[in-house]
Amino acid sequence: MPASLWPIFYVLVSAIFMATIGIFARFAALPAEHITFYRLAIGASCVLLYLVVSRQQRAIWHKPAWSTVLNGVMLASFMVCYIEAMHYTSMANAIMLIYLAPLFAAVVAHFLYQERLGIASVVAIMLALFGFAMMMNFKWSFTHAEQEQVGLFYGVLSMLSYGTFILLNRKKTIHSPYQSTLIQLLVGSLCVLPFVLTHPVAITFNQGLWLLAIGIIPGFLAMLFAVKALRELPAMTFSTLAYIEPVAVVIMAWLIFNEQLGILQQVGCGLIIAAGIAQSFVEHSNKKRRALKVKAETYVSAQ
Repeated sequence: MPASLWPIFYVLVSAIFMATIGIFARFAALPAEHITFYRLAIGASCVLLYLVVSRQQRAIWHKPAWSTVLNGVMLASFMVCYIEAMHYTSMANAIMLIYLAPLFAAVVAHFLYQERLGIASVVAIMLALFGFAMMMNFKWSFTHAEQEQVGLFYGVLSMLSYGTFILLNRKKTIHSPYQSTLIQLLVGSLCVLPFVLTHPVAITFNQGLWLLAIGIIPGFLAMLFAVKALRELPAMTFSTLAYIEPVAVVIMAWLIFNEQLGILQQVGCGLIIAAGIAQSFVEHSNKKRRALKVKAETYVSAQ
C-alpha cells in the first residue's frame, strides 16, 4: 500500500472499531459509565503492555504535552456528556449532535491550522451530513420541552468536546502516537472513575469478557489508529471519513441483530461512503498538486 494511503486506512479501521462499542455494550449489559471507564482503563493498560513488551519503557515516563492531557479530559467529557444527553433526549438526537463535531472541527481548522475549505471539500462534508440525516429518516423529535433542552445542552457539550478532541490531536507534538494514546486514555479513565466508584455494580465472568473486548478494540486499537490518522490527515479528511462509523453501526446491527435497513437509510449509507471516497480523492489530488508545485519552485530557483 502506498505510504500516502496508510493514514486513510487508519481512520477507516478506527471508525469501524469505534462502531463496535454499541454491539459490545449491548452484550455486556452494564451502565454506560462503567463501560466507558473499562474501555479507557483497559485501553491504557494495553498501551502500557505494548510499550513494556516492545522494550520502550522509557516512552512511558515522559512529560506529556498540555494538549495531550487536555485531550484526555475532552475524551471523558465527550463520553459522559453523550451518556447524559441520552438520559434526557432520544439517541437519534444525541448521535446527530455528535456527528456535527467533525464539521465544527473542520471549520475551526480552516482558521486555526489554515486547512483551507475548498468547494469540493465543503460539498463532500455536506453530502455526508445529508446522508447521515437520511439514515436517521430525517427525524428530529422534540417532546417534553424542558427535558429536551437539558438533553440538547449535554448533546452540544459532547459535540464541542469531540470537536476539540479532533482539533487537539492535529496539534504537532514531539511524542509518539503510543505516548499520546496512553496519556489520553489514562486521563480519560481517571475522569470517569468517580462515576464508577459512586455507582458500583457486580460484574459476571461473561460481562468481564465483553469489557475486555471493549477495552482492546474500541478502546485501545480504535484510539491508536485515530491518533495516528490525525497526525497525518487534515481535519476535513478525517471528518468526512469518520462518517463511516455510523454506516458500520447500521450494518452490524443489521447482520447481528437483524435490524432492517429502509430504502432511505440504504441511500444515506451510500451517500456517506461516496462523500468519504470523494474527500479522499480530493485530498490525494491536492497533495500531488502541492508536491508538483514545490518541485517546480525548486527547479526554477536552481536555474
